[in-house]
Amino acid sequence: MLKGALAARALSRHGSAALHRLWSARRFASTSSSSSTPDLIDELEARGLVATLTSRSLRTHLSAAPRTVYSGVDPSADSLHVGNLLPLLTLAHFARFQHRAIVLVGGATGSIGDPSGRSSERNALDRHTLEGNVEAIKGQLGKFFDNVQEWYGVEPERTAAVGEGVGLGMGVRMLNNYDWMSGVTLLDFLGSVGRHARLTQMLARESVASRLTPSSPSGGAGGMSYTEFSYQLLQAYDFAHLHTAHACTVQLGGSDQLGNITAGIDLIRRTSTLAGEPAYGLTLPLLTTHTGDKFGKSAGNAVWLSAAKTSDWSFYQFFLKTTDADVQRYLRCLTLLDVETVEEVVRAHKADPRRRKAQEQLAAHMTRLIRGADAAERCKALSEVLFSHTSAVDDAVTAAKRALADVDTAALDAEDLLARVPRADVVDADLTKLVVAAGLVKSRAEAKRLLHSGGLYVNNVQQASGDAVSDEDLVVGGKGGGRLCLLRAGKSAVKVLVVV
Repeated sequence: MLKGALAARALSRHGSAALHRLWSARRFASTSSSSSTPDLIDELEARGLVATLTSRSLRTHLSAAPRTVYSGVDPSADSLHVGNLLPLLTLAHFARFQHRAIVLVGGATGSIGDPSGRSSERNALDRHTLEGNVEAIKGQLGKFFDNVQEWYGVEPERTAAVGEGVGLGMGVRMLNNYDWMSGVTLLDFLGSVGRHARLTQMLARESVASRLTPSSPSGGAGGMSYTEFSYQLLQAYDFAHLHTAHACTVQLGGSDQLGNITAGIDLIRRTSTLAGEPAYGLTLPLLTTHTGDKFGKSAGNAVWLSAAKTSDWSFYQFFLKTTDADVQRYLRCLTLLDVETVEEVVRAHKADPRRRKAQEQLAAHMTRLIRGADAAERCKALSEVLFSHTSAVDDAVTAAKRALADVDTAALDAEDLLARVPRADVVDADLTKLVVAAGLVKSRAEAKRLLHSGGLYVNNVQQASGDAVSDEDLVVGGKGGGRLCLLRAGKSAVKVLVVV
């Protein structure tokens, strides 16, 4: 099967050349030729996007000519999440440096699931669900690379892929491994791939070894199914296929993918008939907080790229709440801001951390990159309305009322930031009952604790026991009308109250 893919290579090279020509006359066409421009690996290292290079010669390989690089996406859900962004952003950097980038969606391997970084086997997905996930992810990838392309000052356009795949922005191509794996029989696979695999190496890989030890001190044997055990060979086969059919010589992946990547490199070394066409791997650090906590489905804290799963406002707020300990690293690795600009933003932030300008830059940039410029502007405007407080009480009230007078209540409603409450339950009513009715907290007990600790605010003014909303606190709203006031619990839980 591997040798049979050679016939497609001429067509694939023609297609890759067509994609590459998209950038030949554009603003970063001189990136690879200018001696004053940083090396791609230098750029990635400066952004904290390199964990491991499988060979020191990768740097020379990339600087010698345009190469083809790929990274895989697991369609185990109908949306990607923030934890998936580092490989996609790294592909964008490769494309900016005139290399050809492929996103490989695991329409075949997704039915098994990658065991890397997991302590238990995934639930199997049926073909219908898997195909739905692939289609949803295809749309997210298209929007992402269009937004990247727009950021670099080029009108979003999709380049039609020649041969296999779907053309995305930035000249990136999306392929689905179901297209070549679905026709491979078990005997073909064992004959062309299995015979080259060595059990000693397969058992030693971290994704396997970690599962073959007791899962906890309290007992319970670890283990994995043969299905999961074979995943590394399937990923190796993907790399070998892309190496033959698309002259792909570099695979990107998270640091937990190193074993699977080296399995592919080893298979290519053993089977490739293409003299002088080596294979390399580049692993990226996993996206974590400064305390080492991961982001993703397995960790239970996924922030989804899909607006249906994580609203624009929640997405924006996630990055706005980034700690000072994490914000510089996130600006480097998650944004397309050049490294010098990131350093300027961080210096300004350190001069006055209270204003959280670095977090504002991060939130606005990431929302624009994933949800688009309109969503970023809308969320920024809402944030200014909801958090427009100052240290002086009179100024805080004035700022809140001015913001409420101009607020678009429809936009607030769309982000679940609006609460409609009858007047009798608002004016001169028990404040602890009101914040529960508004959905700001879940219980009166929680509301009382916040009130006693100074954590409840009306129009950005801290409330004390016995305080209540008065008619003077209500403002006639701008777009959408109504009498409004701003309720806040703690630093970030907010609702705009509409009296009905």
